[in-house]
Amino acid sequence: MEEFSLKDKVIIVTGGTGILGDAFIKGIAKAGGTVGILGRNQAVAQERADAVVAAGGKAMALIADVMQEDQLIAAKNQIMDAYGRIDGLVNGAGGNMPGGIVQPGDDVFKLNMDGLRQVMDLNLYGTLIPTQVFGEVMAQAGSGSIVNISSMASQRAITKVLGYTLAKTAVDAYTRWFAVEMANRHGDKLRMNAIAPGFFLTEQNRTLLTQPDGGYTERGNLVLQNTPYKRFGEPDELIGALVWLLSDASKFVTGTVINVDGGFSVFSGV
Repeated sequence: MEEFSLKDKVIIVTGGTGILGDAFIKGIAKAGGTVGILGRNQAVAQERADAVVAAGGKAMALIADVMQEDQLIAAKNQIMDAYGRIDGLVNGAGGNMPGGIVQPGDDVFKLNMDGLRQVMDLNLYGTLIPTQVFGEVMAQAGSGSIVNISSMASQRAITKVLGYTLAKTAVDAYTRWFAVEMANRHGDKLRMNAIAPGFFLTEQNRTLLTQPDGGYTERGNLVLQNTPYKRFGEPDELIGALVWLLSDASKFVTGTVINVDGGFSVFSGV
């Protein structure tokens, strides 16, 4: 269906060198979009761009740290010089860090404030700063779609991951606030939504959820017990929601968080 197509749309994916980022890139390219693959690992970004081009698509590696505005501006200039437009932004950069985790034996009144701040900065400001840089281009053009990455941690209390929970809850609030602000200022052509993935095996959580032999940790088993589908998500299962939010098929959707979670968010555990 034509309204689900991303043909002629130029879309930036931050966190483009990660596991979920790889699925985002492939999904956008398959839907006909041109992808700006933004990350810090030049070799991986270039390899993924080359793979898209080899498959008949369009892609460009953009080497930048989402916390460094000057690097993002350079990446913006690079994509604008090549294509002259930006139609979408996927704020895929983020993740957990050891300093933001509170173990059961830790004193909750002696939290690692620096560690929590570091996780919050990456996930919250790592979403805000790219939006400032790439979103401005969309605002000037008067149209575009921005998709943030939320988490189940913003909807349910999930033990240990305090920093990540605080950050992703803030991302949800930002998604709603900014969606309204963009509509008030730019009308119905500039949108912001978010996807909240359930539990997917990524580099950040693999050791928390799985054993070296491939079995599940106690935490991994608890996640599966509380996921009605009784399995982890596959990265390509995020593509449908992402392409829909980036495409004209969702043009009346803004300020919304879409759960892609195998039912985790709605299950009481009973």
